[in-house]
Amino acid sequence: MHDDSALVEARLNRFVRERLQPAIYRATSPLTVTAWMAPGEPVSFAEAVSHPFTPFEVGEAWGRPWGTVWFHLTGIVPPGWGDAADTRIEVVIDLGFTTAVPGFQAEGTAYSPDGRLIKGVESLNRTVSVTGSTIDLYVEAAANPNIAADFSFTPTRLGDIDTAGSAPIYSLRQADVAQRDTQAWQLVQDVFALDGLRLELPAASPRRANILRALERCLDLLDPDDVGGTAAAGRAELAEVLASPANASSHRVHAVGHAHIDSAWLWPVRETVRKVARTFSNVLDLIDRHPDFVFAASSAQQYAWLKDHYPQLFERVKRAVAAGNFVPVGGMWVESDTNMPGGEALARQFLAGKQFFMREFGVEPLEVWLPDSFGYSAALPQIVRAAGSRWFLTQKLSWNDTNLFPHHSFLWEGLDGSRVFTHFPPVADYNAQLSGLELARAERLFAEKGVANTSLVPFGWGDGGGGPTEEMIAAAHRTRSLEGSPTVELSSPRRFFEAAEAEYAAPPVWSGELYLEFHRGTLTSQAHTKQGNRRSEHLLREAELWATTAFIRAGTEYPRAALENAWQTVLLQQFHDILPGSSIAWVHRQAEREYARVVGVLEGVIEASVRALCGPGDAAVVLNAGPYASAGVPALGGSVHADATPADATPTEVTISRTPEGWVLANRHVVVTIDMDGLFTSVYDRQHNREVVPIGARANLLTLHRDTPTEWDAWDIDTPHARLFEALTDADSVEKLEQLPVGRVGVRVIRRFGASSLTEEVTLADDSTAIDLTFTIDWHERQKLLRLNFALDVKADQAASEIQFGHIFRPTHANTSWDAARFETVAHRWVHVGEPGFGVAVANDSTYGHTIMRTVFSASKTDAAPRAGTTVSLSLLRAPLYPDPSADQGRHELRLTVRVGANIPDAISEGYRLNLRLRTLTGMGATPIEPLVTANNPAVVIEAVKLAEDGSGDVIVRVYEAHGTRVHARVIRSFSAVEAYETDLLERRVAPAALIATEDAALTLELRPFQLLTLRYRLT
Repeated sequence: MHDDSALVEARLNRFVRERLQPAIYRATSPLTVTAWMAPGEPVSFAEAVSHPFTPFEVGEAWGRPWGTVWFHLTGIVPPGWGDAADTRIEVVIDLGFTTAVPGFQAEGTAYSPDGRLIKGVESLNRTVSVTGSTIDLYVEAAANPNIAADFSFTPTRLGDIDTAGSAPIYSLRQADVAQRDTQAWQLVQDVFALDGLRLELPAASPRRANILRALERCLDLLDPDDVGGTAAAGRAELAEVLASPANASSHRVHAVGHAHIDSAWLWPVRETVRKVARTFSNVLDLIDRHPDFVFAASSAQQYAWLKDHYPQLFERVKRAVAAGNFVPVGGMWVESDTNMPGGEALARQFLAGKQFFMREFGVEPLEVWLPDSFGYSAALPQIVRAAGSRWFLTQKLSWNDTNLFPHHSFLWEGLDGSRVFTHFPPVADYNAQLSGLELARAERLFAEKGVANTSLVPFGWGDGGGGPTEEMIAAAHRTRSLEGSPTVELSSPRRFFEAAEAEYAAPPVWSGELYLEFHRGTLTSQAHTKQGNRRSEHLLREAELWATTAFIRAGTEYPRAALENAWQTVLLQQFHDILPGSSIAWVHRQAEREYARVVGVLEGVIEASVRALCGPGDAAVVLNAGPYASAGVPALGGSVHADATPADATPTEVTISRTPEGWVLANRHVVVTIDMDGLFTSVYDRQHNREVVPIGARANLLTLHRDTPTEWDAWDIDTPHARLFEALTDADSVEKLEQLPVGRVGVRVIRRFGASSLTEEVTLADDSTAIDLTFTIDWHERQKLLRLNFALDVKADQAASEIQFGHIFRPTHANTSWDAARFETVAHRWVHVGEPGFGVAVANDSTYGHTIMRTVFSASKTDAAPRAGTTVSLSLLRAPLYPDPSADQGRHELRLTVRVGANIPDAISEGYRLNLRLRTLTGMGATPIEPLVTANNPAVVIEAVKLAEDGSGDVIVRVYEAHGTRVHARVIRSFSAVEAYETDLLERRVAPAALIATEDAALTLELRPFQLLTLRYRLT
């Protein structure tokens, strides 16, 4: 017998396309449509239905970009439809859907006449079930433009409502009542499961042949002119191959319903609110019909939106959570980026998120759910464990562009040694459909074969696509135990993790960061958003510190609501498509407005708190919210000065002179020579008697790079950029700075390049080893990357970069493919390169992207061979065209410092100095502010001082070991407390892990390297 499988396959495909799919509906009947267009932003149901609706025809255009049209659909179910066997009555709506992925086009929300939200209407979920004989339905239709455009990365003005235009972009294609043939629909699901499995089996497999012949016999039994009438017979022919059970050794899949809803991305935050409502209502509809279905959703922020905007729907979610079908996961406020948020901000993601879930639902998520963030900080395992969580899930490492991540279930070890059981689903997708292809891929790629056999598959359309569908649940039911396929269990994240841990007694360990070899440009894109985040994080630290101090010392009311709102705003902006700079213009302009609002609120909190502490008067109070004393001001305290000048700021020796080599800035620590191109030809460290700039090289060099990624413009920096650049060596002027504060000298450098201009001020203060740089840039380049480069005569095998609650070492060479792929890395406030006994720190106030690499410089005057040094490069600005064609255009102000002869403790203090500058308030009483707490070891950093979240008035103090050493330290309070004890991040008492002695007002601590510790002081 010859092999005719190709012919059978072609016959099957055509029959499914032309006969079987169309047979799902036996009949359709048009509904009467009227419409009302909302004039501006979305309105409530009550507001919409209060307006007159006018006749609207199928085929008519609707919807300006980002606009909303309300449709009213009315009619009756034709007689006899509801009485027919094996049928279901539905309304079918086509808002003008395209073949694009769901979630990136028009979406609708269906309401009953009394305002009850029924479900969402999306491109692959466009039906609403009907009960009774009368149809009366409202549909809120959102004309969201398809900015993804099948991810062609074409620049578009549609991402800003002010430039998107007003012409309608959709046409209503269908508004019918329809009679679904449930047998035909079930047959479609049978074929989908079996044929999908067949295509993944080996060509010579008997099972593959058996399935194909069963499908062929099924086709023979189906009457093309009466598919519905013969569907049951066709299904009976497939029953045997569907009933053949899976092998005992088959891979075990836990299928978890999911809908990855980006809190903002190619749509604004306000649209995400509606996407959440549509998706969650769809899920509740499925839960009503499939009690074995479980849906997991993260992000407390999204539930909070639901509570605020759709309270009735929120109550339905609460009931489903109580029943176990709807599972809050993640425990974070949003699925945040984890590279750039500061340590305290990541801690607050869990504190705010878990508190919401526990308060509203009585559940505490134990699994961290971050499938789509762009790499994961080495600090995260400790933060996860400190938050009381046990497990971690990500999918994004499947996007690596160079190396294949070697594990799917493993222990992830953080920088302090904390470990968390982690799963990386081998299905390599967080929007799965449970297709045969996906299930086979999960089994094929699973790296732990032989020692473990269980993985998780998140299934459902995300981003407003509607989440899981009935078709996906049907696929899960058919593959529960199906020969040749992994077994599929509709499950929850917790059930999966408990099963995975139980079967894998000794998983491998991955130590350090989970670096994503992709999307490296997200460390730089949208500089204003990143600057807003950095500034807000530090202002929040200041506001909480002074408000707590005022509460203790002056008895003022703690501004809890204002601080909570500010934190929630900042936490939202840390979402993994906002802070990384990969959203449309609308999102980033709104983020900048929100940051400005937060700044105003926090500045008000700070001033009110300090005025309450000091009272009115004629003095100036200099405040230091940083963890280290500075210029005569104690850490976490304030000093009084009649002239608003810190006490020890009296100058001794700092000079500026003009020489044939250029300008020379000098004090007793360092001599900086700046040539007439504005570049550093020499930085001489007097204390260590050595030159920092390699002979023949120049530091402080700006380079302008071609920045045209292959795709993913705002996300990616591709390797060619490193060799395609122009050195910006020409200066318009290099002049001495006049009117500087006493004790400081400097020069101003002005440059023009392309369509942009830049002013740089280089200053040196008396008695300082730090060179301060301030850039004001009027940036109007397109698809360019601006870097600042420091060539250093330091042979560093590795570089230290600050991350949350510590720092991480990375190699400066490219010995392996893993090293080479890590060419752009994150650092927070500082980086450090060093040799034994000598180093250089570069600190910043808002830059995250860095490249630090071994560099060979020209030979010295006495050495015959070239010398190996290190170049520290900071990525200052980008100018991608997609998804925001105006990204980063305009004025930017950036501050950096270069501190010579620095060790890592110096780098840490420099980072805090630059980001937590001394603050002076005038018109104050002459009352110094004594710190509430102090630490007697500089390795122990006091990171946060606040009041407890429960309103008790207890004081919370968060500390961490910053130097990477094992230390003893005393934390001393200056306020009355009846008890002090350790807590987790949720401020719950835990067994002591660092507290070794308590005496009077001092706690003696022993901290391991980078250990994070939260202390609670009970006042009454």
